[in-house]
Amino acid sequence: MAQPYESDTTRFIREFLKQHPDVVEKQKQARATWWDKPFNAEQRDAFEQSRVPKKPYEYYSDK
Repeated sequence: MAQPYESDTTRFIREFLKQHPDVVEKQKQARATWWDKPFNAEQRDAFEQSRVPKKPYEYYSDK
């Protein structure tokens, strides 16, 4: 039976992660720094209330 195709990129990433297992943990920490934040309902409500309504068409003047 023939082996399934594997791209050079996939092979490189798999081999790299075998040689550098700490990279996955660093990725998780970096993701937590920017994305995994606790939800703050009060802050979200303040953000929504401060939103300015957008005009239906930016390039048209009512004058």
